Amino acid sequence: MKKVAVILSGSGYLDGSEIHEATLTLLALDRRHAQVQCFAPDIDQAQVINHVTGEPTTGTRSVLAEAARIARGAIKPLSLAHVDDFDAAIIPGGYGAARNLCNFATHGHDMTINQDVAIFTRSLHREGKPVGLICIAPVMAPAIGGPGTRCTIGDDTATATAIEKMGGVHVPCAVTECVIDKDRKIVSTPAYMLAERITEAEAGINKLVDAVLDMA
Repeated sequence: MKKVAVILSGSGYLDGSEIHEATLTLLALDRRHAQVQCFAPDIDQAQVINHVTGEPTTGTRSVLAEAARIARGAIKPLSLAHVDDFDAAIIPGGYGAARNLCNFATHGHDMTINQDVAIFTRSLHREGKPVGLICIAPVMAPAIGGPGTRCTIGDDTATATAIEKMGGVHVPCAVTECVIDKDRKIVSTPAYMLAERITEAEAGINKLVDAVLDMA
């Protein structure tokens, strides 16, 4: 049984994890009988958004506490994740991936990755263990897999250009497909960077999960 860490960034696509993507990932992993542990950084969200209006609100929320909503409470701080305990990791998208797991949303190609995310994912990569990145999360691919890492966010020109500036190789991809960098064991799929229906996101995520588990 493969053991997979799913790294969440909150709850809600505007300021945390995209809930459909996270749920589809967990469902696909369960269907393939993988053992899953959810993690999230124990930090405050970079921003809190009212998902009715789409506008920022006052106050702060915990990335870990919000992500626990998706994980039904079965979640741990990412700082407690140990590379030896897992065969792979998958990171769903949502603006939280670009705001809380890294700061791409505000810094673009000059972004940095949250320390706990960087330590865990780079450790997996050094051990030859696969990492799956969904939606906007593939902007972290070059920082995890190194220069030349092949990845996709679909066909958004500005984001693709930023990935190239960070040393990655962006590969245009349909929403129902995924891009597999077999050498670096990095898998990515566009999901809601392109999806207009949940079934479109599901198709690509299912293929990503298959690819990650096949390499794990």
